[in-house]
Amino acid sequence: MYSRILIATDGSKLAGHAVEHGLQLAKTVEANVIILMVSELLSSLYMAGEAAFGELDSFKAYEDAAEQSAEDILKGAAEQAATIGVAAETRHVKGRRPAEGILDTAELEDCDLIVMASNGRRGLQKMLIGSQTSEVMALSKRPVLVLR
Repeated sequence: MYSRILIATDGSKLAGHAVEHGLQLAKTVEANVIILMVSELLSSLYMAGEAAFGELDSFKAYEDAAEQSAEDILKGAAEQAATIGVAAETRHVKGRRPAEGILDTAELEDCDLIVMASNGRRGLQKMLIGSQTSEVMALSKRPVLVLR
């Protein structure tokens, strides 16, 4: 049924449940897994505010923190996969909106299922920011399994 599953994570507790579920599914159907984390670009508005206060290295600091965070999160997910005997590779996509990074990686890696968590945004926040999960579901050419 599925031979290559992409599991997206941001390191949150909700995404952790999606990682667990996706790995168990992969084990059941004997699929390989790509575990993905996408780091967004630092907001230009934030960088301008930091520069106004004399902080000129915020972009480098953000990149370093994002890299370390992704490394830690992906390492933990890869260890989970190894523990249950699932073949998994990890990917960190930098400087992209999560939905774009997920969709592009699924296409590039020829994944036949995307597993991800719902993001839990509600009301005005969802309207203003939008839902990366909704965008993936709307634009994906591949099946998407969303876990709450």
